[in-house]
Amino acid sequence: MEYNERLARFRQGHVNPFDRRQIDSTTERKDPPKHEVRSEIFSSESKTQSSERAVDLGLAEDHFSQPVGSVVASDVEQLKQAIAECKRLILELPEHSGKQKDTVIKLIHLRLKLQELKDPEEDEPNLQVLLEHRFSKEKSKSVKQMCDKCSTIIWGLIQTWYTCTGCYYRCHSKCMNLINKPCVRSKVSHQSEYELSICPEVGLDKQDYRCAECRTPISLRGVPNEARQCDYTGQYYCNSCHWNDTAIIPARVIHNWAFEPRKVCRTSMRYLALMMSRPVLKLKEINPLLFNFVEELVEIRKLRQDILLMKPYFITCKEAMEARLLLHLQDRQHFVENDEMYSLQDLIDTSRGRLSCSLTEIHTTFAKHIKLDCEKCQAKGFMCELCKEGDILFPFDSHTSVCHDCFAVFHRFCTRCIRL
Repeated sequence: MEYNERLARFRQGHVNPFDRRQIDSTTERKDPPKHEVRSEIFSSESKTQSSERAVDLGLAEDHFSQPVGSVVASDVEQLKQAIAECKRLILELPEHSGKQKDTVIKLIHLRLKLQELKDPEEDEPNLQVLLEHRFSKEKSKSVKQMCDKCSTIIWGLIQTWYTCTGCYYRCHSKCMNLINKPCVRSKVSHQSEYELSICPEVGLDKQDYRCAECRTPISLRGVPNEARQCDYTGQYYCNSCHWNDTAIIPARVIHNWAFEPRKVCRTSMRYLALMMSRPVLKLKEINPLLFNFVEELVEIRKLRQDILLMKPYFITCKEAMEARLLLHLQDRQHFVENDEMYSLQDLIDTSRGRLSCSLTEIHTTFAKHIKLDCEKCQAKGFMCELCKEGDILFPFDSHTSVCHDCFAVFHRFCTRCIRL
């Protein structure tokens, strides 16, 4: 029953077990041993001729079972021989025929048995720490993933695999001891800054015609391995370190306001993903002219300045603290700390028009509390100290100005502060 349940879960995945390409065609096609392994796959020739779908594959039986504690090497060898015979039959039988489908099911059944004998799950620890990676054993069996180390498919149904909780590096359990790349999250923690030059290429000769990461020989002709350039670092990588993943490049956004995804290596892809929401870009210093050409940035800067002026009202207001109004910006905490730092996600949302809309809505909610809903906040308004006329003023109103020396509030059309 346990194997039937696992087979049912395998069928729910996205893997096509009848695709010839997913069968290991590299298996040597040698004649099977004389002990009639084939007889264990099909119960009799007469049953095969009567009905293709009625072939007895022995799924309800356990031909290789042994009493607990009596597993010996011969069991593994017999399973390997049966698996090799199944592969040979699958390649020989007519494609999409009933016999071939039943043989594939038998192959899955045999592989499950072999995996349990060679690599029992209970022997694998749930958590492993390696090169600052914190690997957690995955429980999903039906999700199709790729191993970041060997670049092959992870068959979750029959293979144990791990994911780093920091950088989401995935690999087989058998590949754990071969990993030589440290966790990208450690780099984010120690070096939270972007490469701000657009594709800083140095050339393959500077890399000795080797992959910038694993040092595998590469060339632009693809011999012995194809050289793939990372648009973020400008360096060249082999096809094991560069899977043609794409990402938005920060340097192209800041200098060209260009958001077209570019091809990057695996390490750069993870680094950019982890850095996406970190406010490390000070546009005023990197490219101040950007505000002259992108009107949305000017609008967002004004909204952020107003929110900073509203913050003192909320800190001293009991009702605002109970309502937790500032939590409206919990995903962009830097907006209540300064008006200069931006994250790459802020700029992406700005280009798509999302940030302006959400920030305007939050600004309206904050202003409504101060000017209409809360009497204590209303009492902290100002009268224009120049004309002494008009309604109560607040420093975040669009028609007011604030003296940077004494913080007095007055109408914008009134010339200057009388205290100076």
